[in-house]
Amino acid sequence: MKTKLTQTIGDYLMIAFGALLYVVGWTSFLIPNNIASGGLTGACTIIQLATGGAIPVAYSFPVINTILIVLASLVMGKGFGFKTIFAIIVSTILFDIMPKVDILISLEGRPLYISEKVLIPIIGGLVEALGIGIILERGGSTGGTDLLAVVINKFWPVSLGKVYIFCDLVIIASILLIPGRTFQDMVYGYIAMLTFSLMVDFVLLGRKSTVQVLVFSEKYEDIADYIIKVLDRGVTALNAVGWYTKSDKKVLLIIVRKSQLHDLTKAVKAIDNRAFVSVAPANSVYGEGFEEMKTGVDRKKKQK
Repeated sequence: MKTKLTQTIGDYLMIAFGALLYVVGWTSFLIPNNIASGGLTGACTIIQLATGGAIPVAYSFPVINTILIVLASLVMGKGFGFKTIFAIIVSTILFDIMPKVDILISLEGRPLYISEKVLIPIIGGLVEALGIGIILERGGSTGGTDLLAVVINKFWPVSLGKVYIFCDLVIIASILLIPGRTFQDMVYGYIAMLTFSLMVDFVLLGRKSTVQVLVFSEKYEDIADYIIKVLDRGVTALNAVGWYTKSDKKVLLIIVRKSQLHDLTKAVKAIDNRAFVSVAPANSVYGEGFEEMKTGVDRKKKQK
């Protein structure tokens, strides 16, 4: 019970930290330099720029998110996790506080000033993505286009990825509707979007990436026992034949997180320094101890 409570508290603290990074990416770099990337925050930035700051992101962000949550709940017939609501609330509060912290604003004369403007959407996108990656990794979300995509996917056979891309393209391009904004401003937005997309994948997949390891050793039993008892991972002993010696052998097949690879290879070397080890990346691993296997709804069966 205590462990579960500690883990829950840790999740919410990390979500709050992720929200801080997410907001800093916008309020320190993107918004002050009139750069609107994708997502709901990008749309809220467009609104702020179009109204001359009369409707700041801190106002439009919670309002639009609330509308989307209600709409998605009515359409899907279910509520959304409190972690998502918590992330939205924390982000809203921070969107109101952080723009007032002058020292963190990347403008001329401030500590975070960057003279090369093309670097601003890159840095802003990196910081934003790091925050979002932490939030998603802990089971949260900042809502926005995620909720819109769920609603659209309910009625039309359009993939969530296509909805995200279309929304981002439209949101960023809409900056051209604001007087005084140029094609260059739109390009900066797309740079931020691309940086964000790549960085989110790196944050999420980097922590969860797995490798497939084959171990050829006469001491396979000792190695297998270590993997099961110490690394807490399963091992499969495959029957094989050494074609040079024509003798039967056992080859160990192990799937481990990339972060555990060093401990595994170190143990194998300590047990048998003559062992042969082959390591290959495993892009998708589903099952106990890894990712949950998710399948979409069979639309044909549903229609019947």
